[in-house]
Amino acid sequence: MPSLSLGRYVPYRSPIHSLDPRTKLFCLVLLIVTVFLGYANYSTTFLMAGVSLILVLALFFMTRMRFTSLLKSLKSLWFMLIFLLLIYAIMPRSDNLDWVAFFIGDYPIYWASILDALKILVRLMLMVALSLILTASTKPLDLTAGFEWYLTPIRWLGVNTAAWSMVLSLALRFIPTILVDVERIMKAQSSRGVDFQRGKLSVRARALVSLIVPLVVSSLMRSDELADAMEGRGYDPRAKRTRYRKLSFHWGDLIAILLVGAFFGVCVTMSVLSFDPFLSWFKVAVR
Repeated sequence: MPSLSLGRYVPYRSPIHSLDPRTKLFCLVLLIVTVFLGYANYSTTFLMAGVSLILVLALFFMTRMRFTSLLKSLKSLWFMLIFLLLIYAIMPRSDNLDWVAFFIGDYPIYWASILDALKILVRLMLMVALSLILTASTKPLDLTAGFEWYLTPIRWLGVNTAAWSMVLSLALRFIPTILVDVERIMKAQSSRGVDFQRGKLSVRARALVSLIVPLVVSSLMRSDELADAMEGRGYDPRAKRTRYRKLSFHWGDLIAILLVGAFFGVCVTMSVLSFDPFLSWFKVAVR
């Protein structure tokens, strides 16, 4: 099975699973905004990233997800880290060029470039982790209902929100299915002598073509079968639909919103006021 479990629901009884999908979507947006907030300096940035990481680990433990699944899903981000480091090394910020980490020939690599690349990597890792927690603890149909509830204001403008929410739900649902197809096609092509790991750039490009073409064909066949199945079951996006399960808020949803809202408020306050706890500790130590 593929390492990335985004879009795959993990059935389990936990406080996160029992939350309303609308609550989880709202908290996800707040936490992602918190992750991408800017702070006064690198020390505060990585301090808040560490606090966010502890929160994510607690949520992983509550949803009974393995942290190794997150690490495996982030393997592709190492290439992005190297790419970002090269970008920041070639075009470093002019406001922080005091400390040189090392030299490549006569060209200096600054600590600011390394820290900027790490900051973006940590943000992407936290964003992927939060998305994994959402999809692992929420059924696709519940996500569809949550999306549709949040799209209610534009439904008054004549937009078919049921169709849009169904598209979003199906997109999340078919992510793990497509990843299974990718692994299956790669194994089949490798058994035929196709090498995806070694060779010149032109050889590896031809190998990717042998992967992409069957994947596109397989995805089109799956979408055609899904359309036939939905039509056979009488699905009509323009018809008024009823729901077997009604969404309802509980005390747990209120507690979750208050906790996430408080964390969001603290982070926004530290970002806006440029609060630096390390500077405060330093002043106390000097006195």
